[in-house]
Amino acid sequence: MKYYLIAGERSGDLHGSNLIKGIKKQDPEAEFRAWGGEMMQESGAEIVTHYSKMAFMGFWEVFKNIFTVRKFIQLCKKDIINYKPDVVILIDYAGFNLRIAKFAKQHQFKTFYYISPKVWAWNQDRAIKIKQNIDKMFVIFPFETDFYKKYDFEVDYVGNPLLDAIQDFIPNPNFKQENNLSKPIVALLPGSRKQEVEKMLSLMCAIKPQFSQYQFVIAGVSNLPKTLYEPFLAQPDVSVVYDSAYDLLSVAEAALVTSGTATLETALFNVPQVVCYKSGTISYEIGKRVIRVPYISLVNLILQKEAVKELIQNELTVENLTVELRKITNSHRIQQLEDYKKLHILTGDVGASERAGQLMVNYLRSEGSGIMPVSA
Repeated sequence: MKYYLIAGERSGDLHGSNLIKGIKKQDPEAEFRAWGGEMMQESGAEIVTHYSKMAFMGFWEVFKNIFTVRKFIQLCKKDIINYKPDVVILIDYAGFNLRIAKFAKQHQFKTFYYISPKVWAWNQDRAIKIKQNIDKMFVIFPFETDFYKKYDFEVDYVGNPLLDAIQDFIPNPNFKQENNLSKPIVALLPGSRKQEVEKMLSLMCAIKPQFSQYQFVIAGVSNLPKTLYEPFLAQPDVSVVYDSAYDLLSVAEAALVTSGTATLETALFNVPQVVCYKSGTISYEIGKRVIRVPYISLVNLILQKEAVKELIQNELTVENLTVELRKITNSHRIQQLEDYKKLHILTGDVGASERAGQLMVNYLRSEGSGIMPVSA
């Protein structure tokens, strides 16, 4: 069968690549075409457009680039028509993928959604559109099944695919030696989008003089220009490693992390962290009015408490960041690590990618001529 996958971020590329592997176990002759990155390509997908070209962060930033977004949407629609897949599989990335879902449904393509958009966080009425346009939804958080029940939409809970990625990870035993890392390490994870790195990294590095006993190591990504990272490398004990976030987390004592999937990854590696977030003023003011959850980090949302400190917008200052990093490198790290134990239990078992792949292939084969939506 032919599968068309759409991921618009680095994390989606990771989960899409593992999903492809899960599908292949059930459908060895499967063909894949995708919007994604190197990881999906390595797993066997033909890439249409790299996710880095679509990585806009924040309401205002998306609005400023609306014509570029529309161009990509039109390109995607035409490509789906030409490819004629057996199913369109959407991976998170709500703004883009929900538009494609409506189009795909109108043109009678089967639609699966893997990793639900965070509709429970804001604009919950989008759940109605999801029910209308998505044939099967595969969620990764237990509380999402109860959320969709409110809309009479039955979804499949498959577990969290990050556990699969972390289990498959084999640490480089020579990582510290190869990167000249001799002091205790504070990992800096400024994000995978250019806008994120520009906003976050200067603040993260600004506190380095207060922590002379540590080496600050930036988790860089090779698909962004190296010039984003190079200005900070002139500081003593500040370095960058590329595409090695898991190796870095495996040896770090603490981390400063831009809000997103990386907060959960950091917690699953048992690294105490401070969560950082700063967007454009307009985007922040819009978001503040529409977001309906008390936290922005996945760690706190899953635990339903502030287990990790969130420094958001105006609270993200050099002074506050210094205070919070001192806490997690001293007495407060014990409490965070205790909370992480509960987090490991709540995120479930490994095997999400394989479970999702098996369910998807079974649904496609069992229906033959077409899957009837759950809402029918």
